[in-house]
Amino acid sequence: MEKLKMHSPDLTERNIDMIAELFPAVVTETLDADGNPTRAVNFDALRQELSDHIVEGPQERYRLDWPGKRAAAFAANAPIAKTLRPVREESVDFDTTKNLFIEGDNLDALKLLQESYLGKVKLIYIDPPYNTGSDRFVYDDDFAEASDEFLLRSGQVNDLGERIQANTDSSGRFHSDWLGMMYPRLKLARSLLAIDGVIFVSIDDHELPRLRSLMDEVFGGHNFVANVIWHKVHTIKNTAKHFSEDHEYLLVYARNADEWEPNPLPRTDEQDRRFTNPDGDPRGAWISGPIQARNYYSRGLYSITTPGGRVVEGPPPGSYWRFSEEKFRELDADGRIYWGAAGNNVPRIKRFLSEMNTGRVPQTYWPYSQVGHSQDAKNEVLARVDFASDQVFDTPKPTKLIRRMLSLATAPGSDDIVIDFFAGSGATADAVFQQNAEDGGSRRFILVQLPDDGDGRQKGIPEVAKERIRNAGRAAADAAGLNAEGLDVGFRSMRVDTTNMAEVDASADALSQGELLNAIDSVKPDRTDEDLLFQVLLDWGLDLSLPIGREVSREREREREREREPAPRPQRTSASPTTRSSRASARRCPLMWSPRSRSVSHFVRCSATRPSLRTPIASTPSSFSVSCRRTQRLRLYDLAVLGGGA
Repeated sequence: MEKLKMHSPDLTERNIDMIAELFPAVVTETLDADGNPTRAVNFDALRQELSDHIVEGPQERYRLDWPGKRAAAFAANAPIAKTLRPVREESVDFDTTKNLFIEGDNLDALKLLQESYLGKVKLIYIDPPYNTGSDRFVYDDDFAEASDEFLLRSGQVNDLGERIQANTDSSGRFHSDWLGMMYPRLKLARSLLAIDGVIFVSIDDHELPRLRSLMDEVFGGHNFVANVIWHKVHTIKNTAKHFSEDHEYLLVYARNADEWEPNPLPRTDEQDRRFTNPDGDPRGAWISGPIQARNYYSRGLYSITTPGGRVVEGPPPGSYWRFSEEKFRELDADGRIYWGAAGNNVPRIKRFLSEMNTGRVPQTYWPYSQVGHSQDAKNEVLARVDFASDQVFDTPKPTKLIRRMLSLATAPGSDDIVIDFFAGSGATADAVFQQNAEDGGSRRFILVQLPDDGDGRQKGIPEVAKERIRNAGRAAADAAGLNAEGLDVGFRSMRVDTTNMAEVDASADALSQGELLNAIDSVKPDRTDEDLLFQVLLDWGLDLSLPIGREVSREREREREREREPAPRPQRTSASPTTRSSRASARRCPLMWSPRSRSVSHFVRCSATRPSLRTPIASTPSSFSVSCRRTQRLRLYDLAVLGGGA
């Protein structure tokens, strides 16, 4: 049922519609009184359209601009008081795996990853929302208010908290919201890329022009590599109004185009079929190529006599032989010159298939016959996850498509890091497992997905992704067979959360006695030793995939020795007895607790390389431990407890 408007027509909007019909270029976006993007008319541009001479106006410059750009830039740089908390029960091989699955806003996750993975990522692939007029932007970039308040203010939910599709193509927010969402994330992603790293971004026609301009600004136009066309469907959509949209794009930008070079792709059967062996050469099939080129070569002008007696006075006008006369005679003596069936043709050089080991240069058109199509992608999700609905993912990507990117950007047998911060169904992790199982690689992935609890009838996207990764790991191990030993098919599940440290807003003199006693502990009561460990890893900029081992400290051995000694005569002591609060601590931190009168500690221990504080390159080996003993608020961490290092 349509709602009654209860007001007269908005004549301003109607006038803007009429102007847009005549002069589309003068209709732009601005912010209304409430700070929301809305349509407006650029009157300077309109005056120029209606004038027969150049109209003076504001200074012109080439740039991409939209309402909210400054806020988006601020969002990229603003600090956050958050951390990553491990979720061991949802993980696979938690203690040893080097793969990460992070549940949370990807803007927060990218900020938290900056210290640990700055300049270390070889490949980033993302498949962001395409902004087709029906996408729901649920990425909260406003740090000053709660998430539900932001969603309500930004028009993403109604008064009942139900999500609505607010970004239709008639909305003034249509492009601005999408650009504002992408800008800070791309800026943070760029800093994670290695100097020879590369990013692939999936996109369709709706936002391709703006994404190209945005990435030119973030990565630099000189680092543009290619705009790849992916033929994504195997059937024509006859119900399309104008054209059947059969393709999407992959925008490719390097961190530094001078440093990045794609790996060659394997040669195809079609390429190899061109090689024949008409003269029975014992070196096998070959193909001939010209020996002349247009590049100037001072020793490339001489006459050649064919075996049939014909004299070739020289190369065609404007060209030169590729080889000196001496080198040409060496090649001919080695049987590498082809003179034609009668022996009188212009000479050509023979190139043998057995010597072709360079592969093939990637092209900018990827047909579905090589990299899969959309229906393949949906079938892969349903095959991996029995509770997944084909309605959950409208545009999943096939693993063959992502494996093509892995082949181009990561080395076989490498431990390169791959990031996907719009993880969706987890196709990137699936592709990494498959590629590692095939070539024996140790590639590592970091996936980030926005939390989603589902709608009650079906589970949310993160649950689908994690289940897919578990099953994909099992399938990869089975495919590897005897080579599965050493294959990492696990992942650490983590989630973005508030900092582990308790928050105190009041000053010391404003605290009552009871409040002061409650403020002794600096760690929130629901946090564990592993929570503290991962916050230390983040703060120190250490790899979040360091192997974790559990051990009992030497104090346990000393305690056992004391227990074997005769009990001393009871004396008056100030040692505190076991208290209710200490037992509560035991429940919160099962790895480390003992009565205060005893000195026993269990630790989570990591062996790591901690970056040197003096130089960004030098590093020193370090071993540190984290226990659940409460530290006082005078310092964030007690280094004596953490174990320290150089």
